[in-house]
Amino acid sequence: MSKDFETRFIWHNGSFVPWQEAKVHVMTNALHYGTGVFEGIRAYWNSKQLYIFRLQDHINRFFNSIKIYNFGIDFSKEQISEGIKETLRKNELRTDVYIRPLAIKGYGPIGLDVRKLKTDVFIIAMPYGKYFEKEGIEVLVSSWRRISSQTLPVLAKVTGHYSNSVLAKLDALNKGYDDAILLNEEGKVCEGTGENIMMVKDGIIYTPPISAGILDGITRRSIMEFAPDLGLKVVEKDIDRGELYTADELFFVGTAAEITPILKVDGRPIGDGKVGPISKKLKDYFALITQGKVDKYLKWLEAVW
Repeated sequence: MSKDFETRFIWHNGSFVPWQEAKVHVMTNALHYGTGVFEGIRAYWNSKQLYIFRLQDHINRFFNSIKIYNFGIDFSKEQISEGIKETLRKNELRTDVYIRPLAIKGYGPIGLDVRKLKTDVFIIAMPYGKYFEKEGIEVLVSSWRRISSQTLPVLAKVTGHYSNSVLAKLDALNKGYDDAILLNEEGKVCEGTGENIMMVKDGIIYTPPISAGILDGITRRSIMEFAPDLGLKVVEKDIDRGELYTADELFFVGTAAEITPILKVDGRPIGDGKVGPISKKLKDYFALITQGKVDKYLKWLEAVW
């Protein structure tokens, strides 16, 4: 396995430790029960400046996840935000970066009562390019259903929730696909294994609503805000599986995936089976925004250097 993702230091409970020494005990509660929350944040290098994309929105979601699970941490939003910037500087990162704040229930005895366990906080930053190497991907509709909000609070970004995504992802990969689309328990389109989804039909962009059981994605939210700049309309609505096959365009959106066109679903070509014009238009504009080249959205960027 390549170690290109490794950097020099990881932020741990307010101090820096060498990458190789950032370890936890085998009796860490989160290892047994998935009791951790995290964020995925990107920072973009434009050859002069490193910009963190929508840092405060990610921090707010991170703390909302902590609140939903009633974990509590010993750090404020401001301290975590500054810790992220310090981690980027400490590692002297001047490239595109993925940032992973992680809060986990720590060392303790076997059991589910985590109230007295310390919440350990880490901030990891690593060089990061494309999540999907292909320009467009092929996916299947998974036989695994997305966990219901009546079962687990899907608005929280919790480590244990992602076992659901792992099952769907492995199923897709083992069958020769790049990723999977999950339906919710009502049979409506929900999201990908780690991405929200958008569909284009007759020039209008559709995306499942929050009530469909999706994660409140920040990239999704961003597209809904900037799409009108390009003369595009985004509508939230429940989407049936069959609508995927007859869509003009489909694409995943997310921090890791950014905007990734979907060319085939269950072996059926979407549109003409090529990257569509709306997907490309959104992707190109998003790249300009993250590079700090659209004044209107400089508010979404926080400079590191």
